[in-house]
This record gives sequence, structure tokens and C-alpha cells, in this order.
Amino acid sequence: MYNSEIAAYAKYLPPRAVTNDDLSLMVETNDEWIRTRTGISTRHITTGETASDLCVKVAEELIEKSGISPLEIDMIIVATITPDFATPNTACLVQAAIGADNAFAFDVSAACSGFVYAMSVADKYIKCGTAKNILVFGSEVLSAITDWTDRSSCVLFGDGAGGVLVKASESCAGVIAEDIHSNGADGLKLTGNSLHIDTPFFDNDKEKQPYLWMDGRAIFTFATKKVPQSVDALLEKAGVSKDDVAYVVPHQANYRIVEAMAKRLDMPIEKFFMNIDKCGNTSSASIPIALAEMDEQGLLKKGDKVVLTGFGGGLTWGSLLIEI
Repeated sequence: MYNSEIAAYAKYLPPRAVTNDDLSLMVETNDEWIRTRTGISTRHITTGETASDLCVKVAEELIEKSGISPLEIDMIIVATITPDFATPNTACLVQAAIGADNAFAFDVSAACSGFVYAMSVADKYIKCGTAKNILVFGSEVLSAITDWTDRSSCVLFGDGAGGVLVKASESCAGVIAEDIHSNGADGLKLTGNSLHIDTPFFDNDKEKQPYLWMDGRAIFTFATKKVPQSVDALLEKAGVSKDDVAYVVPHQANYRIVEAMAKRLDMPIEKFFMNIDKCGNTSSASIPIALAEMDEQGLLKKGDKVVLTGFGGGLTWGSLLIEI
């Protein structure tokens, strides 16, 4: 049986950077208020690029770094809640753009847990022998579903994409263990871009809800409780101690949430890689963007054990233990 090795990392952030001071010209807020409550200073916003456009930039870099031919790619998975269309899926658009004619392609919708879910799916296809080379992306254009008049939410979100090439390997342990969950009963505590049914056969008197909305206090409690439980369960399954973990790469939602997670796990905050100050919350893209940045900085060493943990809409949450 093959294992799932991450063979290359890449990210793409739109060139347009929007600072907290920029936002203070749009809504009643200021840099200090945003930084002290979220840890965010800057976020990147597209000026027309779609989720597939962002993925294509990442895919091109992954192909260049790995030296793989697009025709050798067996499968493409895009985690996103901001697809270009309901159909065709974003992954099919990426397949066409990069000439991966032999790949099958689909999207995964699990919000901020999306990349963890997508990696879990890719791992199964590698281990069952169906695929040997898989591109896995997280890509979001959250600016398209953000209410830019709501100062409590517009300061949080950014756009971007990250991705990895997952290869079948006999020498690397790759994905060692996983712990993945959903709780649809609390799903309406975080919503976005609802389908508004208004037809000649049904007059919908409910207001259309195109924007991201969350019960902030409930999501904070959910994340700071469930994620530490998930990481503990993950490490117990794998028989790995916290001391053996080189880094935890969490979904970049809010500095305070990550700080609370580290405290509950009794792990040093230095082990939690964060780049939320520069990127904001990019939902499913946040973990692969962080991994690519860590790779650029030389932080990912061969043989390191790294925990990836996502949490968000659905409600969904989950953790993967990987060996670099």
C-alpha cells in the first residue's frame, strides 16, 4: 500500500493588499481595534480573479516545482465555498486551464475545514491505488460574499489560494492519522450565500442572505473546545506525543482562538504557525497558504510531524497528522 506524501507546496495571494487603515475609510473601525481583537493587519482582495484563477496560479507553481507533467496528474480536488459557478465545478475549470486532460476533478465544500477534508479524500485515493498524483487546493474569494458595510465581519476575511501535490510514496509516512467530524445541528450558526428561491411558482417573502454571517461567540466556543479535543484524539490514535509534533498548522481564523487552543492543549504557542496578520481569514485556503509559507521559510524538515487542523461552517472540524 502506498502512502500520501506532500511533494510540493505553493500559494497565491492577489496583489491588492487592503490594510486596516484602508478599511477605516469605509466603516467605523481602526487599526488598533482590529489587531487587538483578531490579530489581522492586512488581507489580500481580488480585483476580478475567481477561485479557479487563483488555483491555476498555484497549480502552475506546483507543476514547475515538482517537474511533473500535467498529463501525469490523476486527480484534482478544490476545497472552496466561493466557486466560480454552481456548475461546472472549480476543479474542472482548473483541469482545463492547466491541460491535466487525464485527471478527474471535483470540489469539496466544508468551509474552513475544506482543505483537511480534501486531503483526507486524496489520502484514500492514494492508499487504494486509484491515483498516484493528486493536486489538492484550498481557494477562496470571500470578498464576493462579505458585507463590506458590516464592520464586525468585513475586517476578518481575505482572498487567496494554496495547494499541494500529493504523490504515492513508499518511503514517506505521509498522512499518518486523521480525526474528522461534522455537526449539522449547529450549522446555521455560520452561514453564507444562501440559495434564494423566488420563482413564478413561489413568492419568497424571506430576505435574501448573500453574505457570510456567524454567531461569533458560539463559533469561538465551538472552536476552542472541539479543536483541542480533535488534536488530542488524533495524537492518541497515532501514538504520538505532543513533544513529537514540530508544528500545529491551524485554520487562520483569529489569533485569540489559536491562543486559546494552545492553552487548552498545553502546547507552546510558538508551535502554532500563524500568518493571519498578513492574510486574514481565507477559509479553506488558510492552511495550504500557511504550509506554502512555512516551506518558503525552510520550516518544514524531512521527517517532521505536523498537525493540520481546520474548523468552520457546517459545522465541521478535523485534524490530520502528517509526516513531511
